[in-house]
Amino acid sequence: MGAWHLLPDEKLLGQCEVQAHRASGPGGQHRNKSETAVRLVHLPSGVTAEGKDQRSRAQNLSAALFRLREKLERRAYRPPPRRKTRPTRASQEKRLESKRRTGGKKRERRWAE
Repeated sequence: MGAWHLLPDEKLLGQCEVQAHRASGPGGQHRNKSETAVRLVHLPSGVTAEGKDQRSRAQNLSAALFRLREKLERRAYRPPPRRKTRPTRASQEKRLESKRRTGGKKRERRWAE
């Protein structure tokens, strides 16, 4: 996994295939008659992102680039390693006391029959 989301716009766009297409939705005639929707396909990773909210292709391109960065950032995230911790003495005593109580209830049921 690369840190592709940290690249500048020009380099990130250089790694992408830019596809223009028509998109349906609110906006009616103005949206349907021109190919202003933009789909970016990031070739190294295969991640796609679309921008089809605006009438302008340039605005849709910047929206698609923003969404692509978000997706790449989510893919690049690795959670920090978990360090095991031992239970505290109080939590161990609490757990054992709970087990004793449950065992006592079961013992009472057994002799009540």
